[in-house]
Amino acid sequence: MGVLNILKEYILQNWALVLVLIAFVIMLSITVFLDKKSIRRMYALIFVVFVLSIIVFFEFYLADINKYHNIRIILISIRYSSTPIIISFVLFTLFKKGKWFVIIPAVILTIINIVSIFTGIVVSINSEGELNRGIFGYLPYIGVGIYSVVLIYILYKRSNKQAAEIMPIVFLAFSLLTGLVFPLIFGKDYSKIFCSTIGIALFVYYVFLILQLTKKDALTGLLNRQAYYAYIENNHKDITAIISIDMNGLKIINDTYGHEAGDEALIIVSNCFLKEAKSKYSIFRIGGDEFIIICKKTPEDELLDLVASIKKSISETNYSISLGYSIKNSQDKNIDEMLKESDKMMYQDKADYYAKNNIKGH
Repeated sequence: MGVLNILKEYILQNWALVLVLIAFVIMLSITVFLDKKSIRRMYALIFVVFVLSIIVFFEFYLADINKYHNIRIILISIRYSSTPIIISFVLFTLFKKGKWFVIIPAVILTIINIVSIFTGIVVSINSEGELNRGIFGYLPYIGVGIYSVVLIYILYKRSNKQAAEIMPIVFLAFSLLTGLVFPLIFGKDYSKIFCSTIGIALFVYYVFLILQLTKKDALTGLLNRQAYYAYIENNHKDITAIISIDMNGLKIINDTYGHEAGDEALIIVSNCFLKEAKSKYSIFRIGGDEFIIICKKTPEDELLDLVASIKKSISETNYSISLGYSIKNSQDKNIDEMLKESDKMMYQDKADYYAKNNIKGH
């Protein structure tokens, strides 16, 4: 097979992947939601997936012609090493405070795969070109499985636990799971589409991530004002309660300790809301220290339990809030009326707080 025919065959087998990677590069080049360092890491990740697709293609090409077993075993070692490296690099890329130590297990797995080239402890090739697993034959799958679980767990912990964020994580988890299960079901042929699976999974998750970032407050991770307006317009029939919240003393914190301390206070308070709220509650930061929780199909006793839980959670911090709420106890009460009612209660709560603590101004 000539070079042009080999190139043609590669393109035919990997065209979907190539298109996805090109789209990924275009999206990264126009994004305004990621810092330059994260974007550079993403570019590196795309390049690694592309190179891996070439390596996988040549590995199967050598298997088809049943030649150059020594080269083929090197390519297999690279393929087995690349998956944990890719996932560890995703971990390092997604998080601004990512540390290089997350890559250490992937490096150890790579060393084992390199040793296997000479010893066959992971995989070897017999004279007929068939693969034989060694004593560590399933270690590559175990390593990828552990990395995948860690990635999904961290993504889940960082999410706001709302369905809009959980669904993309479930999609990514399913994609990674197929990478572990399908080789056992379909055998080595699955490896031919492995790169496409990884590339598409990462790209789709990235699109989900960007869509979420347009709706999220960058500091707290809560939904933003734009998302609030869209939400009440699209869900007004199902909204049964509204909670208005205002943080007490944020200006004093900013003036006394600086805006970094104020930002930290907002994050801690927001985390209290997230910890207590269920998936059917949507939490919005609509201003500097102003928050709204929208409740769908929530009875009054459940609303009061939520209010009590939030107050208890906040009381365990060094901060305080003023809170008001309104429940839709008649079909005549619209969203604007509920909001005015909850705001009125919240402002009275704030006035009582400042009077009790002899604080002038907000």
